[in-house]
Amino acid sequence: MNKDTRLSDVLHVLLHLGHTKEPITSEVLARSMGTNPAVFRRTMGGLREAGYVSAEKGHGGGWLLATPLHEISLLDVYVALGRPALFAFGNRESHPGCQVQERVNAVLADTMAQAEALFVERFADVSLAALAPKVLSKAAKPC
Repeated sequence: MNKDTRLSDVLHVLLHLGHTKEPITSEVLARSMGTNPAVFRRTMGGLREAGYVSAEKGHGGGWLLATPLHEISLLDVYVALGRPALFAFGNRESHPGCQVQERVNAVLADTMAQAEALFVERFADVSLAALAPKVLSKAAKPC
């Protein structure tokens, strides 16, 4: 099963942006995410709308951090990405009215809700500044 790496990828990009004053192009950042520039721009759309990043078009343009890393939490990024599913589990819905299926689905749904609440609570407590290396060499480019 393929894993959704958007959250990890975007955090990586934001941390690199936090260490530069110069715009970085979609092409460079997309390459660091292992995707193409169009997919990268679509992925970053929610972050731009939330005001965490900005993008300038044209020669000399690119992406910049618009909000300091210490003001952005993991939860902020997770929400800006549209709250991607944390788990790949799903409930069986093939036999409506089946008491066993209803009980299993109820327990799974409750457990998933509790687990997501824990993730959200922890995500709210971690700023991106806490994840950032203290010093990033000048030669370090988005990888």
